[in-house]
Parts: sequence; structure tokens; C-alpha cells
Amino acid sequence: MVCTRVCPVLFLSLLVQYVHGVQVQLSGTVVVGSNFASQEFFGGIPFAESPIGHLRFALPVPKFDLGNLSTFNATTSGLPCIQPWTQSRISEDCLTLNVFRPAGLTQNSSLPVMLWIYGGGFMSGSSSASNGSALVDRSIHRGTPVIYVTFNYRLGPLGFPQGPEAAVRGALNLGLHDQWTAFEWVQANIHAFGGDPEKVTIFGQSAGSISLALHYLNENFTNVARAAIFESGSASTLPLFGPSHLLPSWLAFARGTPSCTSSLLFTENENDRETFSCLLAATSDEILIGEEAALAYGQQQFPFIPVIDGSEGLVPDLPSLRLRSGAGNRVPFIAGTVLDEGTSFVPTSISSPKETHDAIVKLYTPSPSCNGNLTLDIAAGALVALYDSPDMRSPFGTGNATFGLNAEYKRAAAIGKPMLDASPAYALSCFCPPRMPVGDLWFQAQRRFWTQTASANGTRVYGYLFTEPQPHNQPYLGVPHASELGYIYGVISASGDVEEVPIIGGALPPLSLAMMDYWLSFVDSLDPNDGLGSLRPNWEAYGDDQRIMQFQTGNTTLIRDDYRRMAIDDFINENSRLFQQ
Repeated sequence: MVCTRVCPVLFLSLLVQYVHGVQVQLSGTVVVGSNFASQEFFGGIPFAESPIGHLRFALPVPKFDLGNLSTFNATTSGLPCIQPWTQSRISEDCLTLNVFRPAGLTQNSSLPVMLWIYGGGFMSGSSSASNGSALVDRSIHRGTPVIYVTFNYRLGPLGFPQGPEAAVRGALNLGLHDQWTAFEWVQANIHAFGGDPEKVTIFGQSAGSISLALHYLNENFTNVARAAIFESGSASTLPLFGPSHLLPSWLAFARGTPSCTSSLLFTENENDRETFSCLLAATSDEILIGEEAALAYGQQQFPFIPVIDGSEGLVPDLPSLRLRSGAGNRVPFIAGTVLDEGTSFVPTSISSPKETHDAIVKLYTPSPSCNGNLTLDIAAGALVALYDSPDMRSPFGTGNATFGLNAEYKRAAAIGKPMLDASPAYALSCFCPPRMPVGDLWFQAQRRFWTQTASANGTRVYGYLFTEPQPHNQPYLGVPHASELGYIYGVISASGDVEEVPIIGGALPPLSLAMMDYWLSFVDSLDPNDGLGSLRPNWEAYGDDQRIMQFQTGNTTLIRDDYRRMAIDDFINENSRLFQQ
């Protein structure tokens, strides 16, 4: 899989080539960064107080200046927030951001700003994972220079606590609040770096794009951005529930935290169980052990995700209901997906419809019935019937090939994982879904609903489908989730190799140049078609003819957004409320 995640060691290896000494005045503090060729870098700048001690599980406390410090060393990136599955240094003291900018700017330069939110399933990721230097370099080369900003936000149980206790304590969706605080920091301070706070485009991928879409529906979004780019993630990509839905996973986390196992107050009513007093005193290492216990508990693939947090929260209701009621800010955006979103998420061991059915029943019960008798069993079977032919299975365009796997893998990757025999006509009016963010069910359907609804409400929207073959991947993956990132971030060489650091001043493939130019044109002018940089087809806004741009070497062209219409439009998107979307 193409990925721009560069571990902090590699990221810093790029920065050691910089010459220290470039300075920015931030309130009363001199911020000392580094410069390299045509760019300058400022890293590890705090945008909120350290969320440690009594601030663990608390809303972020904004830190828009550096207090009494006369100077601040911003020559390296801050540490990532604590997360499993990494050998890198991590820390709870992680609410920092990085700024990449062209060299020689002043406070009056007023450049557009690209503000990135990383993905990682709300459990992993960091500001140092997506190095924006190639984007900045390309922006300079094409005559539309931009500033690039990326930041950390809390992840896992520290960023997304679950359960009624978290609701009472005001501790829901902390990671989303971290993100919003970073947005506000940019508004308050980016002018000091030569940026224009009124020309901010926020973009993200996967969990970052989901987060951005949830913020987009906030009535105050226009206070922090004038445009957005959604890469493989919409507000409804993950089903949204109230805070109690994932309480079992939260309790598994608490029980698995070593110092809390024996001290938890266990009552007969799970909703009354007290966890925070002990978890506040646990070490970071213990928190990680507890998080791994929650993942091993296995009831949810993603146990720590955003939740509906009420009328005064960031996620007051299901996104589909809000969109249909006209919520949103008419802020122009780009939104797209890759061809085979589901292949990376589905186990290759799937071998029978019964196996998949049993997993759905275990993982996704309780699922509400519809019309009194339409159950998850019947509706899942109906959806499976819609994906019965080879052209409906992922990786798409591979016919009857199974790559040595059971044929059910391709159907599961296309849908989500529901596999039962039933007539699709029986359940077209309602569907109660599994909770697996893959394929059409979560990515393609939600992108289409998002673009169709926003366009109908008068928002200028540009849609895309990335279909570039990925020869370095296993064939059964096709064009998997995150494949486009290497092309946006300039780590794909002209020969197709994936580089460890962005390519600056070197040869990039035409597709990468075109995609970077579309993105940078949109950031600069709110239109991807400024005619600067590479020669590329005109990308028309999404309208009544519902056309999106297909990104593929030698075949970048507008296509109709009507693939798998019966399954996506007539089955999934007609019943979004029942998907908890």
C-alpha cells in the first residue's frame, strides 16, 4: 500500500539538513526554526496546554502564545500522541503543530494555508507522518505558494472516551476538540508566519477526513476555513451512536489497565461503573496496555471513535439528518475515494457466507429492525445478492480472479462483510448495517451522498475516483485505501518507486504533478482549474450530470458517478438513518 507515513526518525533525518536560525515573532516570543533551500520549517509548537495530570480526559486548554518564553526552539517536530503499534517515541505531551513555508516570507505575505488532519482509525497517526515539503515546493514552482500546517490530536481512549461517565464529565470527542483548537490557533497566529487566516483550506484522509466532515457541519466552520478537501472519509463513514454504545469496549480498556483492574467500582449496572478516578492516575504505559486489552476484546474494530454528544456538542445528531435538513456552510470542497476502499480492511481468511454472517451477528448486534420484522440477517442477505456478479466485487475490474483467496473475499471487500442469501427486493426499503468501514457501504456510498446533497444545496463540489494501479501491492488489494496519498505528498518517483521522504526538485510522475496542481489550484483560487503547472483536463464541478474526475495515468478524465447505482443509491443511501449515519 502506498503510504506517506514517515517515522519521526526519518522525518528528523530530513530536517537535520536544515540550517538553524530562521525566526518568527509570536507575540512576545522569538520562535526559532530551520531553513532548507527554498523552505523554512517550524516544528513542535504547542497549540494547547499539555493534556497531562488533571488535564487528561479534559477539554484542550488553548495556548495561543508561548507565555514568558523569550525564545522557543522549533527546529524539530513534536512527539506523537501515545498510540499502540509503534516503536517510535511517543508522549501524552503531544498537542503541537508544524509549519512548512516558503523562505523569505513576512507577516504581510498573506499566503493561502493548507491545514492537514491525519488518519489512522482514531488510534494512530502523527503530525510528522505527512511531510508537506513537496507540496510547498510544488506550490512555489507553479507560482501559487502556500503554507502547510499539520498537528497532533489525542487518539484512542485519551482522545475518544466512551460511556455515560465520559458524557457526564464532558469528556466526549476530545480528539475533535483538539483539532478545533488547532484550527483556532491557525486563525490566531498564522499571519506571523506569512499566512492569511481567511484563506485556510483544511484537508484530511480517512479518520482525518471523517473528522473534517464532522467539523464541516458545525455552523462555525466558516470561522476557521474557506474550503475543504475530503480524501476517503465523510461524516457518515463510521456509524455514529450515543456515548453508551461502546461502553463494553471502554470497560474492557479500564479493566485491562493494570493499576485499575482491582480498584474499579463494579456495580450491577454497567452505566454506574466508575473508571475515571483510577484512569487519571494510571501511567501512559498502563493506558497503552489497557487500550490493547480493548482491541483484544474484539467487539469493535474501532473501539474509540467520535460519538453523538448532544445539542451543545460537536456532533449533535446523525450527519445524514443534518445534511438533509440543510446543515453545512456552502463551503466549496473536493471529495473523493480510491477504487478499492475495502480490500485493506477485510480479512483474507474469509471463506464462507456463514462465517461472515456469524461475525456480523456477533459484532453488530443489537441492530434495529425495520418495519417490525426486517432483521439484520435478512437485510444483509439482500445486500449480498446485489453484489453477486464478478463486476460488483473488489478489487474491481479483475473479473473472476480470486488471487488464491476464497471468492467471498472480493464480495466482502466490495460491500462491508454482509453475506446471506435473500432477495434484494425484500429489503430495499430498509437496511440495518454491520459496523465495518469498508467498500461501498461506508466509503463510496457516503462520498456520493455527501457530494450529491451538498451540490443540490448550492455548494460548489468537485468529486474524484482514484484508480491508478498499484504494482507494488499484492494483487488482491487492487487500488486500496490511502493509495492516493503518495501522489499528493510527492513520494512516488518517476519510476513508480515509493520514497522514504518527499521528492524535492526531482522528477515526479505526471499523475502526481497533476493531482498536486489540482489541489494547490483549489487552495489558491477555490477552483482546481487555474491552468498553471501541468497540462491537465478541466475538472468541472459536480452538477446535474454527476460527473467526477477519474485519476489514472493516461486516463485522467471525467466519468459518470453512477457505478453500482442500485446498491449504492437505491439501497444504502436511501436508508442512511438506519445505518446510524
